[in-house]
Amino acid sequence: MSDLNAFLTPGMLVRHPDCPDWGLGQVQSNIGGKITVNFREQGKVVVDGNRITLTPVFDS
Repeated sequence: MSDLNAFLTPGMLVRHPDCPDWGLGQVQSNIGGKITVNFREQGKVVVDGNRITLTPVFDS
């Protein structure tokens, strides 16, 4: 898991770098490198934190 993904906690807002059309997502959980995110346009997605580094959003 990337160092940045390790700091993602439930409630944080993120974007998927390869899927901008999914919109803003809210982290639901981050357990063992599997990050569950609820995206506005895609719904709930489990992201492998070892393969994808999500982009945190601090001002939506």
